[in-house]
Amino acid sequence: MKAPKDLERYTAYYNAEKLWKKIKRHARKIGAKAVYYALVLYYALQSPTITKKDKLIIYGALGYLILPIDLLPDFLPGGYTDDVAGLAIAIFKIARNITPEVRAKAQTKVNEWFGKVSPDTFDITDYQNRS
Repeated sequence: MKAPKDLERYTAYYNAEKLWKKIKRHARKIGAKAVYYALVLYYALQSPTITKKDKLIIYGALGYLILPIDLLPDFLPGGYTDDVAGLAIAIFKIARNITPEVRAKAQTKVNEWFGKVSPDTFDITDYQNRS
């Protein structure tokens, strides 16, 4: 199965170091839920249960997050809306392969960065039930 050209383009921008830098620099602007989604995707990449197809989806979503030029420039009000939508779509697409361990790692990191956040922030069961 050939990936859409846009997905391939964004995949080229994925880099773990750039991802961490972007998240740390913009975490408060992006919000705890979006950071959680990004971290779930990041930790899912390291999981042996993730298929190659799912990895491509993850690389595309995280690459788009890192990319400085996108549909809505990040410096505008609401500028992260498209980035967050891409993360949510990726979570929806790979939800069946997200393990409790991946979710726990992401949750721990979000709590570390934001302080104790609402448990609702970490609810992706709706995505998992639909996939």
